[in-house]
Amino acid sequence: MLRIHQALQAGDFPNATTLARALEVSTKTVHRDLEFMRDRLGLPIEYHPTRFGYHYTAEVASFPSLQITEGELVALVIAEKALEQYRGTQFEKPLLSALRKIQQSLPDTISVSLDEVARTISFRTRAEPILNLEIFDTLARATARRQQLQIAYRKPGSRHAETRLVDPYHLANINGEWYLFAWDHARKDIRTFVPARVQSASPTGKTFPRPDAFSLEKRLRDSFGVHSGQGRYDVLIRFSPRAADYIREKKWHESQQLRELQDGGVELRLRLSSLVEVERWVLSWGGEAIVRRPRELADAVRAAARRILQHQHH
Repeated sequence: MLRIHQALQAGDFPNATTLARALEVSTKTVHRDLEFMRDRLGLPIEYHPTRFGYHYTAEVASFPSLQITEGELVALVIAEKALEQYRGTQFEKPLLSALRKIQQSLPDTISVSLDEVARTISFRTRAEPILNLEIFDTLARATARRQQLQIAYRKPGSRHAETRLVDPYHLANINGEWYLFAWDHARKDIRTFVPARVQSASPTGKTFPRPDAFSLEKRLRDSFGVHSGQGRYDVLIRFSPRAADYIREKKWHESQQLRELQDGGVELRLRLSSLVEVERWVLSWGGEAIVRRPRELADAVRAAARRILQHQHH
Protein backbone atom coordinates (compact mmCIF):
# COMPACT_ATOMS: atom_id res chain seq x y z
CA MET A 1 0.00 0.00 0.00
CA LEU A 2 2.90 2.32 0.71
CA ARG A 3 4.21 1.69 -2.80
CA ILE A 4 0.75 2.34 -4.28
CA HIS A 5 0.69 5.59 -2.28
CA GLN A 6 4.11 6.58 -3.71
CA ALA A 7 2.95 5.86 -7.29
CA LEU A 8 -0.23 7.94 -6.77
CA GLN A 9 1.76 10.78 -5.23
CA ALA A 10 4.19 10.79 -8.16
CA GLY A 11 1.18 11.56 -10.40
CA ASP A 12 1.82 8.64 -12.77
CA PHE A 13 -1.90 7.74 -12.98
CA PRO A 14 -1.17 4.01 -12.46
CA ASN A 15 -3.95 1.50 -13.15
CA ALA A 16 -4.53 -1.86 -11.46
CA THR A 17 -2.64 -3.78 -14.18
CA THR A 18 0.53 -1.67 -14.05
CA LEU A 19 0.47 -1.68 -10.22
CA ALA A 20 -0.03 -5.46 -10.11
CA ARG A 21 2.91 -5.97 -12.48
CA ALA A 22 5.19 -3.67 -10.47
CA LEU A 23 4.21 -5.19 -7.11
CA GLU A 24 4.13 -8.80 -8.41
CA VAL A 25 0.61 -9.39 -7.08
CA SER A 26 -2.78 -9.98 -8.72
CA THR A 27 -4.99 -7.11 -9.94
CA LYS A 28 -7.60 -8.37 -7.43
CA THR A 29 -5.14 -7.65 -4.59
CA VAL A 30 -4.49 -4.15 -5.96
CA HIS A 31 -8.24 -3.42 -6.15
CA ARG A 32 -8.65 -4.65 -2.55
CA ASP A 33 -5.75 -2.48 -1.36
CA LEU A 34 -7.06 0.61 -3.17
CA GLU A 35 -10.49 0.07 -1.58
CA PHE A 36 -8.90 -0.25 1.86
CA MET A 37 -6.84 2.89 1.32
CA ARG A 38 -9.89 4.85 0.19
CA ASP A 39 -12.54 3.52 2.61
CA ARG A 40 -10.57 2.65 5.74
CA LEU A 41 -7.62 5.05 5.62
CA GLY A 42 -9.71 7.88 4.18
CA LEU A 43 -7.33 8.68 1.30
CA PRO A 44 -8.80 10.77 -1.60
CA ILE A 45 -8.35 8.16 -4.38
CA GLU A 46 -10.32 8.36 -7.63
CA TYR A 47 -10.09 6.79 -11.08
CA HIS A 48 -9.40 9.30 -13.89
CA PRO A 49 -11.50 8.26 -16.92
CA THR A 50 -9.39 9.99 -19.57
CA ARG A 51 -5.95 9.22 -18.07
CA PHE A 52 -7.09 5.59 -17.43
CA GLY A 53 -5.52 5.47 -14.00
CA TYR A 54 -5.87 6.31 -10.31
CA HIS A 55 -4.84 9.60 -8.68
CA TYR A 56 -5.19 11.64 -5.49
CA THR A 57 -7.86 14.35 -5.80
CA ALA A 58 -6.29 16.31 -2.93
CA GLU A 59 -2.80 16.67 -1.49
CA VAL A 60 -1.71 13.84 0.81
CA ALA A 61 1.17 14.86 3.07
CA SER A 62 2.14 11.36 4.20
CA PHE A 63 0.87 7.81 4.39
CA PRO A 64 -1.38 7.42 7.49
CA SER A 65 0.52 6.18 10.54
CA LEU A 66 0.06 2.69 11.84
CA GLN A 67 -2.77 2.18 14.32
CA ILE A 68 -1.77 -0.27 17.04
CA THR A 69 -3.24 -1.12 20.44
CA GLU A 70 -1.40 -1.68 23.70
CA GLY A 71 -2.33 -5.38 23.55
CA GLU A 72 -0.88 -5.71 20.04
CA LEU A 73 2.29 -3.96 21.14
CA VAL A 74 2.72 -6.33 24.09
CA ALA A 75 2.11 -9.30 21.76
CA LEU A 76 4.75 -7.92 19.41
CA VAL A 77 7.32 -7.67 22.22
CA ILE A 78 6.54 -11.25 23.29
CA ALA A 79 6.99 -12.43 19.69
CA GLU A 80 10.30 -10.56 19.47
CA LYS A 81 11.47 -12.27 22.67
CA ALA A 82 10.42 -15.65 21.26
CA LEU A 83 12.72 -14.99 18.30
CA GLU A 84 15.73 -14.25 20.51
CA GLN A 85 17.02 -17.76 19.81
CA TYR A 86 17.61 -16.66 16.19
CA ARG A 87 20.02 -13.88 17.05
CA GLY A 88 22.82 -14.08 14.53
CA THR A 89 20.68 -15.77 11.85
CA GLN A 90 19.68 -13.88 8.73
CA PHE A 91 16.24 -13.28 10.32
CA GLU A 92 17.65 -10.92 12.95
CA LYS A 93 18.27 -7.84 10.75
CA PRO A 94 14.90 -7.80 8.95
CA LEU A 95 13.09 -8.47 12.23
CA LEU A 96 14.78 -5.59 14.05
CA SER A 97 14.31 -3.29 11.07
CA ALA A 98 10.58 -4.14 10.94
CA LEU A 99 10.24 -3.45 14.66
CA ARG A 100 12.06 -0.13 14.25
CA LYS A 101 9.71 0.90 11.41
CA ILE A 102 6.67 0.01 13.51
CA GLN A 103 8.12 1.96 16.44
CA GLN A 104 8.71 5.04 14.26
CA SER A 105 5.22 5.02 12.76
CA LEU A 106 3.36 4.58 16.04
CA PRO A 107 0.92 7.36 16.88
CA ASP A 108 2.08 9.59 19.74
CA THR A 109 -1.08 8.77 21.68
CA ILE A 110 0.12 5.28 22.58
CA SER A 111 2.74 4.84 25.23
CA VAL A 112 3.19 1.59 27.07
CA SER A 113 5.77 0.41 29.59
CA LEU A 114 7.29 -2.78 28.25
CA ASP A 115 9.75 -3.26 31.11
CA GLU A 116 7.33 -5.48 32.98
CA VAL A 117 6.78 -7.67 29.93
CA ALA A 118 10.52 -7.92 29.34
CA ARG A 119 11.13 -8.86 32.98
CA THR A 120 8.30 -11.34 33.43
CA ILE A 121 8.24 -13.28 30.14
CA SER A 122 11.02 -15.26 28.53
CA PHE A 123 11.50 -18.18 26.16
CA ARG A 124 14.00 -21.01 26.42
CA THR A 125 14.73 -23.89 24.08
CA ARG A 126 15.99 -27.14 25.56
CA ALA A 127 18.54 -27.85 22.86
CA GLU A 128 19.43 -25.11 20.40
CA PRO A 129 20.14 -26.40 16.86
CA ILE A 130 23.75 -25.76 15.80
CA LEU A 131 23.52 -24.01 12.44
CA ASN A 132 26.17 -23.00 9.95
CA LEU A 133 24.67 -19.56 9.32
CA GLU A 134 26.20 -19.19 5.86
CA ILE A 135 24.65 -22.50 4.67
CA PHE A 136 21.36 -21.72 6.42
CA ASP A 137 21.28 -18.33 4.67
CA THR A 138 21.84 -20.01 1.28
CA LEU A 139 18.98 -22.47 1.97
CA ALA A 140 16.62 -19.68 3.09
CA ARG A 141 17.40 -17.48 0.06
CA ALA A 142 17.09 -20.36 -2.41
CA THR A 143 13.74 -21.40 -0.90
CA ALA A 144 12.39 -17.84 -1.15
CA ARG A 145 13.71 -17.35 -4.70
CA ARG A 146 12.84 -20.88 -5.95
CA GLN A 147 16.46 -21.64 -6.84
CA GLN A 148 17.58 -25.20 -7.46
CA LEU A 149 20.44 -26.29 -5.17
CA GLN A 150 23.22 -28.83 -5.17
CA ILE A 151 23.87 -29.88 -1.59
CA ALA A 152 26.33 -32.18 0.19
CA TYR A 153 24.21 -33.98 2.77
CA ARG A 154 25.27 -36.37 5.51
CA LYS A 155 22.55 -38.77 6.65
CA PRO A 156 22.47 -39.77 10.36
CA GLY A 157 24.91 -42.62 10.96
CA SER A 158 26.78 -42.04 7.67
CA ARG A 159 30.41 -41.00 7.73
CA HIS A 160 30.40 -39.35 4.33
CA ALA A 161 28.18 -36.75 2.73
CA GLU A 162 26.48 -37.46 -0.59
CA THR A 163 25.65 -34.98 -3.34
CA ARG A 164 21.94 -34.30 -3.86
CA LEU A 165 20.18 -32.11 -6.42
CA VAL A 166 17.13 -30.50 -4.81
CA ASP A 167 14.34 -27.96 -5.35
CA PRO A 168 13.81 -26.35 -1.90
CA TYR A 169 10.03 -25.94 -1.35
CA HIS A 170 9.74 -24.95 2.30
CA LEU A 171 11.90 -24.21 5.34
CA ALA A 172 10.07 -24.87 8.63
CA ASN A 173 10.84 -24.62 12.31
CA ILE A 174 8.96 -27.43 14.04
CA ASN A 175 9.24 -27.71 17.83
CA GLY A 176 12.44 -25.64 17.80
CA GLU A 177 14.15 -27.70 15.06
CA TRP A 178 14.73 -26.55 11.47
CA TYR A 179 13.72 -28.74 8.51
CA LEU A 180 13.98 -28.22 4.76
CA PHE A 181 11.29 -29.87 2.62
CA ALA A 182 12.66 -30.26 -0.90
CA TRP A 183 12.12 -32.22 -4.12
CA ASP A 184 15.00 -34.69 -4.47
CA HIS A 185 15.70 -35.17 -8.20
CA ALA A 186 17.44 -38.56 -7.85
CA ARG A 187 14.69 -40.03 -5.66
CA LYS A 188 11.84 -38.35 -7.59
CA ASP A 189 10.10 -37.49 -4.33
CA ILE A 190 9.86 -34.85 -1.59
CA ARG A 191 12.44 -35.45 1.13
CA THR A 192 13.03 -33.83 4.54
CA PHE A 193 16.54 -32.48 5.19
CA VAL A 194 18.02 -31.16 8.44
CA PRO A 195 19.99 -27.93 7.69
CA ALA A 196 22.59 -28.80 10.37
CA ARG A 197 23.53 -31.88 8.27
CA VAL A 198 23.98 -29.90 5.05
CA GLN A 199 27.75 -29.52 4.64
CA SER A 200 27.61 -27.29 1.55
CA ALA A 201 24.93 -25.75 -0.66
CA SER A 202 25.25 -23.89 -3.93
CA PRO A 203 22.64 -22.71 -6.48
CA THR A 204 22.88 -24.45 -9.88
CA GLY A 205 21.63 -21.35 -11.71
CA LYS A 206 18.26 -22.98 -12.47
CA THR A 207 14.93 -21.99 -10.95
CA PHE A 208 11.80 -24.12 -10.49
CA PRO A 209 8.05 -23.47 -10.18
CA ARG A 210 6.78 -24.21 -6.67
CA PRO A 211 3.98 -26.79 -7.09
CA ASP A 212 0.51 -25.70 -5.96
CA ALA A 213 -0.08 -29.21 -4.64
CA PHE A 214 2.62 -28.88 -1.95
CA SER A 215 1.21 -28.02 1.47
CA LEU A 216 3.18 -28.51 4.67
CA GLU A 217 -0.05 -28.95 6.66
CA LYS A 218 -1.22 -31.71 4.31
CA ARG A 219 2.19 -33.39 4.32
CA LEU A 220 2.47 -33.50 8.12
CA ARG A 221 -1.20 -34.16 8.87
CA ASP A 222 -0.66 -37.86 9.69
CA SER A 223 2.86 -37.55 11.05
CA PHE A 224 3.76 -37.38 14.75
CA GLY A 225 6.55 -34.90 14.05
CA VAL A 226 8.11 -34.40 10.61
CA HIS A 227 8.44 -38.03 9.53
CA SER A 228 5.57 -38.89 7.19
CA GLY A 229 5.26 -42.41 5.80
CA GLN A 230 2.98 -44.40 3.55
CA GLY A 231 1.37 -46.49 6.29
CA ARG A 232 -1.93 -46.07 8.13
CA TYR A 233 -1.63 -46.96 11.80
CA ASP A 234 -4.29 -46.90 14.47
CA VAL A 235 -2.14 -46.29 17.58
CA LEU A 236 -3.43 -46.90 21.11
CA ILE A 237 -1.24 -46.06 24.12
CA ARG A 238 -2.18 -46.48 27.79
CA PHE A 239 -0.65 -44.02 30.28
CA SER A 240 -0.31 -44.57 34.02
CA PRO A 241 -2.09 -42.23 36.49
CA ARG A 242 1.31 -40.62 37.16
CA ALA A 243 1.76 -39.63 33.49
CA ALA A 244 -1.93 -39.01 32.70
CA ASP A 245 -1.99 -35.32 33.73
CA TYR A 246 0.88 -34.48 31.35
CA ILE A 247 -1.03 -36.17 28.52
CA ARG A 248 -4.26 -34.29 29.31
CA GLU A 249 -2.44 -30.94 29.36
CA LYS A 250 -1.36 -30.97 25.70
CA LYS A 251 -2.71 -31.51 22.25
CA TRP A 252 -0.23 -34.06 20.92
CA HIS A 253 -1.79 -34.62 17.49
CA GLU A 254 -4.74 -33.52 15.34
CA SER A 255 -6.23 -37.02 15.37
CA GLN A 256 -5.97 -37.62 19.11
CA GLN A 257 -8.81 -39.09 21.17
CA LEU A 258 -8.54 -39.43 24.95
CA ARG A 259 -10.37 -41.98 27.09
CA GLU A 260 -10.31 -41.77 30.87
CA LEU A 261 -9.51 -45.00 32.73
CA GLN A 262 -10.94 -46.04 36.10
CA ASP A 263 -7.54 -46.15 37.79
CA GLY A 264 -6.91 -42.45 36.95
CA GLY A 265 -4.84 -43.27 33.88
CA VAL A 266 -5.70 -42.31 30.32
CA GLU A 267 -5.74 -43.97 26.88
CA LEU A 268 -4.55 -41.98 23.88
CA ARG A 269 -5.59 -42.96 20.36
CA LEU A 270 -3.81 -41.55 17.27
CA ARG A 271 -3.97 -42.12 13.49
CA LEU A 272 -0.45 -41.94 12.04
CA SER A 273 1.35 -42.66 8.75
CA SER A 274 4.67 -43.59 10.40
CA LEU A 275 5.74 -45.13 13.73
CA VAL A 276 9.34 -43.83 13.81
CA GLU A 277 8.77 -40.76 16.00
CA VAL A 278 5.98 -42.13 18.19
CA GLU A 279 8.28 -45.07 19.15
CA ARG A 280 10.89 -42.63 20.50
CA TRP A 281 8.14 -40.70 22.29
CA VAL A 282 6.74 -43.82 24.01
CA LEU A 283 10.27 -44.77 25.17
CA SER A 284 10.75 -41.27 26.62
CA TRP A 285 7.97 -42.02 29.16
CA GLY A 286 10.14 -44.75 30.68
CA GLY A 287 7.52 -47.41 31.37
CA GLU A 288 4.65 -45.00 32.18
CA ALA A 289 3.30 -45.63 28.64
CA ILE A 290 2.19 -49.05 27.40
CA VAL A 291 1.48 -49.64 23.69
CA ARG A 292 -1.79 -51.53 23.20
CA ARG A 293 -1.63 -51.42 19.41
CA PRO A 294 -0.40 -51.79 16.72
CA ARG A 295 1.61 -54.95 17.36
CA GLU A 296 4.68 -53.67 15.42
CA LEU A 297 4.94 -50.57 17.64
CA ALA A 298 4.69 -52.68 20.81
CA ASP A 299 7.38 -55.05 19.42
CA ALA A 300 9.69 -52.14 18.50
CA VAL A 301 9.37 -50.61 22.00
CA ARG A 302 10.02 -54.01 23.61
CA ALA A 303 13.13 -54.57 21.43
CA ALA A 304 14.45 -51.09 22.29
CA ALA A 305 13.88 -51.74 26.01
CA ARG A 306 15.86 -55.01 25.73
CA ARG A 307 18.75 -53.15 24.06
CA ILE A 308 18.74 -50.57 26.87
CA LEU A 309 18.93 -53.37 29.48
CA GLN A 310 21.76 -55.14 27.63
CA HIS A 311 23.82 -51.97 27.37
CA GLN A 312 23.18 -51.06 31.03
CA HIS A 313 24.54 -54.49 32.11
CA HIS A 314 27.71 -53.89 30.06
